[in-house]
Amino acid sequence: MIRRSSGVVGAAGGLGAVAIVTLVYLRWLHVVNSATVSTSFLLIVLVVAATSRLWAALATSVCAVLVFNFFFLPPVRTFVISDPQNWVALFAFLVVSLVASRLATAARDREQEAVGRRDELGRLFDLSRDVLGMTESREAIAGLARSVARRFDLQFVGIALPRAGAWDIFDAGTQSILLDLAGLNDAFAAAQSSLEFDAYSRTYAGHQTLEAGGHTVRLVPLRVGTRPIGLLAAAGRPVEAGTLDTLAGVVAIAIERAKFLEERKAAELMRQSDQLKTALLASLSHDLRTPLTAIRVAASNVQASWLTADERREQNELILTEVERLTRLFENILEMARIDAGAIQTKPRWTYPSEIVAAAREQVEHTIAHHTLRVHVADDVPVQLDPRLTSTALARLLENAAQYAPAGSTIDLRAQVTGEGLVLEVADRGPGLDPADLPYVFDRFYRGASARVHGSGTGMGLPIVRGLLAVVHARVWAENRPDGGAQFTIAVPAPVREPHGLPTS
Repeated sequence: MIRRSSGVVGAAGGLGAVAIVTLVYLRWLHVVNSATVSTSFLLIVLVVAATSRLWAALATSVCAVLVFNFFFLPPVRTFVISDPQNWVALFAFLVVSLVASRLATAARDREQEAVGRRDELGRLFDLSRDVLGMTESREAIAGLARSVARRFDLQFVGIALPRAGAWDIFDAGTQSILLDLAGLNDAFAAAQSSLEFDAYSRTYAGHQTLEAGGHTVRLVPLRVGTRPIGLLAAAGRPVEAGTLDTLAGVVAIAIERAKFLEERKAAELMRQSDQLKTALLASLSHDLRTPLTAIRVAASNVQASWLTADERREQNELILTEVERLTRLFENILEMARIDAGAIQTKPRWTYPSEIVAAAREQVEHTIAHHTLRVHVADDVPVQLDPRLTSTALARLLENAAQYAPAGSTIDLRAQVTGEGLVLEVADRGPGLDPADLPYVFDRFYRGASARVHGSGTGMGLPIVRGLLAVVHARVWAENRPDGGAQFTIAVPAPVREPHGLPTS
């Protein structure tokens, strides 16, 4: 439609230009020289040929010949030519104008073809960039179909992949077309039967068309090497067969890349799982062996008759401490299992920050016995939250601080109520955290440089803190204190009860 309107405009413009030049030459300039007139008319024909369709240039050429004969070749105002030389001039003008029109049209067509190929190449390049940005999710192929439809301005694009006698079809575009499964089976069978390259159309064998929903759908095999893996269905604006074949090749590579990323992700998850299992077994074996050995030795010592009462009491305390350590280890395992299973239930109620601090302190009483715990509760007003989960998470942080801070050092615990809710801070006087470890301290089984030097722990405590707090939509983060040591902060969103009894968010 656009080409037809362009030809009409070109023909109208050419005929109008011939009329205007004729009028100007006869009325105002009084030009009668046939060479000047023919050159002017030939220029008009060339302009029309360069800007419009061939038939418009031919129409302009024929009109120019008739006008040239009628108004400028004697006898004028007749179509009779008396001088044989004028016949030669008229014929030469007609031939030159036709040849020039044909050459100009061919040159313009070649230019448009080159521009079209450049545009198609640009579309393929943009699609390749989209492919490089694909993720390994299942939505990648659906996103690929959308990219193809958008980049190539197609009304419908479908990526059909065979699956156990059926088809997985990922479609996109402004049109919704239901593809015939029998037609897909026939096209895929044809793609599997032969692999021939047509040098003229620059395509491999297997291209087929399918009528669906009043639309003509072109089917192109998706091949990885010589092996077909599916079909590309396209409908809408015309696209060269060679471009479609290249497009199908890019799509096939993208599909294989998505599958490769999925397999790599699965392999990476398996590798990480093996690493976690190895780390867990190593930590458990160490953390079980140490307290069991201590308990066995202490139990043997208790039975000795040569121990004094104070020494016997000391051995009993050692047994209790190691039993508590074993209890915490198994509690960690159970707590992590509950977090993974999503089996942790929340029971929010109104409570005071001082109650949460006291409950956490009671849970780790033996662990922090050799440290000085300095508590400061800035705002002891009722807040609505789950006190069990919050106090358990706080107890883990106190236990972590006692584990890495030197014996006899001070651990600071500060509680305050802010606009964000309840904020709890635990600061120790230990070696602090390595800056490289800060992003990973809450990862499961991760143990930083200082933890490895310390030599005990499973790396489950801080991940459990994060898991417990995630249930109540709370946050926890770690940082180093300017004066040395590490500080862990918990922020639990919670309504606050004002003195007049009305809660605020």
